Amino acid sequence: MSESVVPAQKIRNTSNDDEIDIGFLLGSLWDHKYFIGLVAFVFALCGFVYGILATPIYRADSLVQVEQKSSSMAGADLEAALGGEPENPTSTQVEILKSRLILRQVVDQTSVDIRVTPKTLPLIGQWLVRSDISRPNLFDTSGYIWGGETLSIASFVTDHDSEGMELRIRSDGNQRYTVMAPDEDRVIAKGRVGIPLEVEEPWFELRVDELTAPEGAIFKVTKQNRLAATRELQGRLDIAEQGKDTGMLRLSLDGPDRKEVVSSLNAVNQVFLTQNIARQAAEAEKSLEFLDEQVPQVRQQLTEAEDRLNEFRLKSDSVDLSFETENALSSLVEVEASLNELELQEAELARRFTEYHPVYRALVEKKEQLQREKARLEDRTDNLPRTQQQVLRLSRDVQVTQEIYVQLLNRMQELQLAKAGTVGNVRILDEAEIQGQVEPRRGLITGVSLLAGLLLAMVVVLLRAAFNRGIVSSEQLEDLGLPVYATVPLSEEEKRGMEAKSSGGNKKSRRKHTDLLAFRNPADLSIEAIRGLRTSLHFAMMEGADNRLVITGPSPGIGKSFISSNLGAICAVGGQRVVVVDADMRKGHLHIDMGQEAKSGLSEVISGKLGFEASVRESKINGLHWVSRGISPPNPSELLMQPGFTEFLDHLSRRYDLVILDTPPILAVTDAAIIAKQCSTALMVVRFGVNTQKEIEIAQARLATGGVNVKGTILNAVERRAANSYGYYGYYNYSYK
Repeated sequence: MSESVVPAQKIRNTSNDDEIDIGFLLGSLWDHKYFIGLVAFVFALCGFVYGILATPIYRADSLVQVEQKSSSMAGADLEAALGGEPENPTSTQVEILKSRLILRQVVDQTSVDIRVTPKTLPLIGQWLVRSDISRPNLFDTSGYIWGGETLSIASFVTDHDSEGMELRIRSDGNQRYTVMAPDEDRVIAKGRVGIPLEVEEPWFELRVDELTAPEGAIFKVTKQNRLAATRELQGRLDIAEQGKDTGMLRLSLDGPDRKEVVSSLNAVNQVFLTQNIARQAAEAEKSLEFLDEQVPQVRQQLTEAEDRLNEFRLKSDSVDLSFETENALSSLVEVEASLNELELQEAELARRFTEYHPVYRALVEKKEQLQREKARLEDRTDNLPRTQQQVLRLSRDVQVTQEIYVQLLNRMQELQLAKAGTVGNVRILDEAEIQGQVEPRRGLITGVSLLAGLLLAMVVVLLRAAFNRGIVSSEQLEDLGLPVYATVPLSEEEKRGMEAKSSGGNKKSRRKHTDLLAFRNPADLSIEAIRGLRTSLHFAMMEGADNRLVITGPSPGIGKSFISSNLGAICAVGGQRVVVVDADMRKGHLHIDMGQEAKSGLSEVISGKLGFEASVRESKINGLHWVSRGISPPNPSELLMQPGFTEFLDHLSRRYDLVILDTPPILAVTDAAIIAKQCSTALMVVRFGVNTQKEIEIAQARLATGGVNVKGTILNAVERRAANSYGYYGYYNYSYK
């Protein structure tokens, strides 16, 4: 023998208790674990599919060395000689590499400004092309590109003032093609593979060197202008220094085309190397131009100085220099030579720096120091005899000018050698190679999608739990002043039966669930709970003026008919004569549970079309009779107010021990209040987790307005949930066999 389901005491009150609320929410997550898992799986699957279908991005890299510049220009090492910090060329070279000067030449030398995009099937088209899946013959795919079908553009030239051009090229078969407008509604020209095509309006020159696609296949061809292509290349190029002050630059370039990425990065390296060598040669060329201007002037100055010295010696009868004069001359020549060298360096630095640059100012300070030394030596020679002074000055002019002339000649030879053998200070160590796919990162995308699905599903569950105000305990009903006569657990068998009926199911499945649950499975936990309701109902109706029981509820779909019919079956099994009346003439479905039709029921009785006795039918359970709703009338509420309904109830009360009336929801229509007014006992069915306290209060108030006093409630379809077991003792089921 089985005892009914008994609710235990509530351990969570309605006050704000953060710890218990957290437990309730965690329990809600556990209750919906399959939903959360399903959503997470769907998100992860979508992420995985996206990772497969998304266009892959490849990365190629190369290594370039930028050596410390060792130019042959005069004053190239002057900064270090004057105590300045040597320049780090790496940062400068990085900016040069990413400049339009370099990348515009790369655009001109390669075809990065020409894009050929095949017209593919939606969603999976690009994947089909990448996977080299051939065109099937099962269905028409004309116009779309499949694996192995390509278009190669040898050249595409547009007007220099053009902001770019977009065309459609359709294969006509036999190495022929048609050039169309972007909207594919206008033919611009027709061409043949390998033969240049020139069009006047809009002007462009096109040469297709390869077309392997069947007739009807379409490609989109885009020509970018130089600036747009250069900026796009700048965005894809990344440069990073390897280590600190090593001069090693790691260049990387991303893109969807493996061949284009490698060729473009190699072009960047070559253009950078060529530009560096040209710049070094240009420096030597400028220095040579400067020296070519200075050498004739210095040669003329040397000739004039020698003539003045020889002329003075002839006039002075070949005066020889004394030892003191020789020393002074040697010192002056050395100082003059240093000054002349600094002047050459100053001329070079003046083209590179401003007069406020630290290197330039240091050179000026050193020059001023040598000038002071020269003035000091000249003061010493003022004490020499006049003839010695004159010879000293003339000899100094000759030697200094000769020293300058020799320096210039040597310098010109050095620059000529440097110009002929210029190699620059840049060296390509590693050519460009594909390092692998960088996007999409399938594992990361799948993982993130999985986490996003988990988070979204958990948020949905938690929001539903936070905003759900459905009744989940008998104590909540008692707080409203409504006694709870029974808590009926959810019957999984009945739930499956309702699903079979609603979905149609097969005939065998529907036939299996047409009988009452009390007849099919008397030991079901829900039936055990209704047996407890039978006992409670006996005491509730003792003070009633009649033997009529009204079963109502706030809203539809809460199990009123289930309670009514199975309660009647339980009471009939207990020896009572019971009749269950389907008083919901709008949507009643008691006839479905009994496996019969709705006609010849209550609506026909009240309207006088059917006799009282003819409307009452027998069931498969001894002592249980029932009345269907009949054919749905247009005015059920007005029909219930007819005297015939009262007479019919009186007739049933005289013949049966218990009359149970299944009524429509009170919040939807007023039928339940009209019916309950003629009955002494009314119970309200409340669906676990569905009906809110507000709904119950409104339903109770609406019945009270009609003069109906609700005796109590039945908490139906109680589920065992982790969220509820945290806040309440669960509904334990005890069996005794």
